[in-house]
Amino acid sequence: MAKTDIHPKYYTSAKVSCACGKKFTIGATKPEIHVEICSNCHPFYTGEEKLIDTAGRVEKFKNRRAKAVAHPPVGGPKKARVKKQ
Repeated sequence: MAKTDIHPKYYTSAKVSCACGKKFTIGATKPEIHVEICSNCHPFYTGEEKLIDTAGRVEKFKNRRAKAVAHPPVGGPKKARVKKQ
């Protein structure tokens, strides 16, 4: 029983395109790859400090926290557990 068909097809010149507009080729298992951040625009490589806030995570957290303080859980405070000896 030969396992010749278990590996995906390898493309030696797969085209990669970034959201910043840079295009380059690499070896990959997909013929085309689209990325959001590459070495041309990533803050680590460029030296620029750029805050990337995906979908307003900080604002979402602050809104959830404000709702939790404004509306305490139903049922009052929890009872303290007593350890059995």
